[in-house]
Amino acid sequence: MTVSDDGPHVNGGVEATESSTLSLDDGDIYVCQDGPRDAPALLLIHGSASSTRSWGPLVPLLTGSHRVIRIDLLGHGRSAKPADRSYAIPDQAHRAGAVLDRLGVEPAVVVGHSSGGVVATALAEQRPDLVTALALINTGPSLDAFIATESAAIGPSQWPPIDEQLRRFASTGFSRAGYKIPEELLDDVRGMTHHSLTTSMRATRSYLEQRPLPDRLTGVGKPLLVIFGEDDRRWRSSSASDYRAVPGARVELLPGLGHSPLLEDPPRTATSLLAFTAIHAGWTE
Repeated sequence: MTVSDDGPHVNGGVEATESSTLSLDDGDIYVCQDGPRDAPALLLIHGSASSTRSWGPLVPLLTGSHRVIRIDLLGHGRSAKPADRSYAIPDQAHRAGAVLDRLGVEPAVVVGHSSGGVVATALAEQRPDLVTALALINTGPSLDAFIATESAAIGPSQWPPIDEQLRRFASTGFSRAGYKIPEELLDDVRGMTHHSLTTSMRATRSYLEQRPLPDRLTGVGKPLLVIFGEDDRRWRSSSASDYRAVPGARVELLPGLGHSPLLEDPPRTATSLLAFTAIHAGWTE
């Protein structure tokens, strides 16, 4: 059994979590792997101000049939947070592709949550050879879908934010009644630099301003699943229908859930993902 940074554990008796840090040209990237190494690969890409830990509750539901790979994007989690490197979406996608190359992974189904879905889209544009299919979870298709909030911005002089600021910042990420935000997710925000947080968020905005995701994905030509919590407080869930412009796209709304169904209801999210990957990753029960 491999001992990871999170402590020793085994998922479903198959293989232990294996964590490592890969040194890329412009920074170290933290990587977690779970599940049989010879199974079809799933690459999970987190959203802004998050990390590999946001996928924690979902991973055990996926490892029975997949090699699950998670990365901390540059500026997030346990990856490097340089002040002199690019956080642009194409550069983050390039790093994700470099990780798959380093791991020797053949085409993977790439799953992105929120802005992680934007990075997943860019990866499919850059490296179609690495992407079998795409699944986007509560990823806004364009800036028109964004729900503006009145929460006050946190300036550099206030960094790191106090707990009250953190909870206010994170609260719109969840909608399920009674859901308690895990402390480790707040730690992920606290652990970022002000520069890496704000620059990453501006990068997502810039990428969406250039071209809406459904237009990009139509050109990519990969199978697409879109999952959206119906009560999302960051992106209008009705905007999920914009993805129907992508030929063959499958769009699923999850009632009673918000921006983070992978945390709010992992089993329901896994059911949708596994039905999709059973077709597009070549796996059958």
